[in-house]
Amino acid sequence: MAATEKRMPLTQLTAMVVGGMVGAGIFSLPRTFANATGPLGAVVAWLIAGSGMYMLARVFQSLAERKPDLDAGVYAYAKAGFGDYPGFLSAFGYWIGSCIGNVSYWVLIKSTLGAFFPIFGDGNTVVAILVASIGIWLFHFMILRGIQQAALINSVVTVAKVIPILTFIVILAFSFKSSLFHLNFYGGGLEGGIFEQVKATMLVTVFVFLGIEGASVYSRYAKERGDVGKATITGFIIVTSLMVLVTLLPYAVLDRSVVAEMRQPSMAAVLEAVVGHWGAIFVSIGLLVSVLGAYLAWSLICAEVLFTAAKTNDMPSVFAGENKNKVPAAALWLTNIVVQLIVITTYWSRDAFSLMLNLTSAMSLIPFFLVASYGLQLTKRAETYEHRPQERTRDLIIAILATIYTAFLLYAGGIKFIVLSAVLYAPGSALYFWSRREQHKPVFSRLWDRILFALAVIGAVVGIYWIATGYITI
Repeated sequence: MAATEKRMPLTQLTAMVVGGMVGAGIFSLPRTFANATGPLGAVVAWLIAGSGMYMLARVFQSLAERKPDLDAGVYAYAKAGFGDYPGFLSAFGYWIGSCIGNVSYWVLIKSTLGAFFPIFGDGNTVVAILVASIGIWLFHFMILRGIQQAALINSVVTVAKVIPILTFIVILAFSFKSSLFHLNFYGGGLEGGIFEQVKATMLVTVFVFLGIEGASVYSRYAKERGDVGKATITGFIIVTSLMVLVTLLPYAVLDRSVVAEMRQPSMAAVLEAVVGHWGAIFVSIGLLVSVLGAYLAWSLICAEVLFTAAKTNDMPSVFAGENKNKVPAAALWLTNIVVQLIVITTYWSRDAFSLMLNLTSAMSLIPFFLVASYGLQLTKRAETYEHRPQERTRDLIIAILATIYTAFLLYAGGIKFIVLSAVLYAPGSALYFWSRREQHKPVFSRLWDRILFALAVIGAVVGIYWIATGYITI
């Protein structure tokens, strides 16, 4: 494939960001927020999440411009700032978290079908798992035919899936009841103050913002390097506006407690309550298109991260290979094998969608924290600011705020999901050992790396024990 044919314009990069972000999460927001808080808490949560993620998006934008040699964004920045093993953990965490996110898409698809065909249940019946498995491998072989073709499909799907979301927003806006909105305002019936209510929403806000780095991951395909930052900010603004409206408007048409009890996807249930059964069908069709499109985008991102890490000798070299269509085939195979295995495990989960949503978010927190911290490193050292030193103070403030926000997310996520992430990080480090042995390098060259690995192993042991004893339920 010629180099000119491989390049994505700004519109396609923006579609990758929007397509990655508008997936399963936005359709689950009404119930998820109604379970945790009222409109006041929701506004505070989105102000924190929106401001924090905007700062993170600005860090991605700055790094894309100042470090054009670092491709695949999330992983590359962590390695440049903190060394080989933390860089590997970032790549692995981002990759495995994305795999888990892909599983959540299949669970929500099956749960959506379950509202019309009981054989699918809540998305974790045997039939549901078999149907999801067929879907996984159909997408797998389609992507093997070429990334550019898949990216083009994603652009078309991105437009199609925004239509039902906009329809939902317009209908609820015209049905707005200020008295009901005021009644729900403080989250009546919920325990805890605003801080606790807001804290309970933080992981879901991370989940719905995943994909903000989509243009950064695909920076090597951009026609113009500056388009990476523009696509990130444009996609962020579009999607944030949609998510805030989808969250707040249900409080103005239904009682909070009613929304909190609705079946996922709750956007479909809310619209059904307002306009009748056709509303559920309309949103459900939009959800299926949306989630399948997001699954396509994230399958591409998963393979790209694993491929790039292998190209820089931070994953085993077997994953650096491409097929004749320039698709990282081995990386795609491992990605979908992992997705398949996790889909099977959902059979034993009590609430598979919530678990996948929260675990995906938890696995993404450390990579995001390392990106923000690397941005802070650059500004503190004044690195890359030789030509435009006047921008350093602004970028320093942005990097500090992004770092504080991502650190707060680690706290808000809680020890449960940090420990569960260690259950994946510790055995996943075997890929790092494999890669280092291939290169005849010592596994750990620094004491800090050994400490990190020891903490991961301890966390994994504790996590397995907590699962076995029922302290953590999955």
